[in-house]
Amino acid sequence: MNGLPASAKGGAVFVYPTDTIYGLGCNASSEAAVRKVRRLKKRDKKPFSVIAPGKAWITKNCVVSKRAAAFIKNKLPGPYTVILPLKNKRCVAPSVTNGLETLGVRMPKHWFASVVAEAGVPFVTTSVNLSGGKPMTSLKDAERKVIEAADIVVYEGIKRGKPSKKIFFC
Repeated sequence: MNGLPASAKGGAVFVYPTDTIYGLGCNASSEAAVRKVRRLKKRDKKPFSVIAPGKAWITKNCVVSKRAAAFIKNKLPGPYTVILPLKNKRCVAPSVTNGLETLGVRMPKHWFASVVAEAGVPFVTTSVNLSGGKPMTSLKDAERKVIEAADIVVYEGIKRGKPSKKIFFC
């Protein structure tokens, strides 16, 4: 995994494992990479969530109420996507939020979160499937075109989780 943080920072698109299912991602600051993920998923307007490189990144770039702060402290890392108002709209490429004033933020309880922390930038996190399709839990049920178009695929076997649960603090 030594080269993954640098590759992701440089705009690579990758498939990766999390604590729930497999994700499709890229550097959330790279407009070109985010647009490639959007094209691969055939996703038009719906926003993407990100894996944050750390809790400090969340508080720097999002409005975190006392209730949200308590949730983040006690539940992250974990299988949740926390939806928060954006404080710094420049923290991600415009096509991540597609004009929304909020951002979905994850911190998986999984070794892959350390890759994001090492890169020091947020990564787009979305399920590996075409928009509206069944999320990838193994290579057997993966959308072939998405897998083949990714620059990097990190596979660790069958996942038995479900997509993360969304928690709104807006």
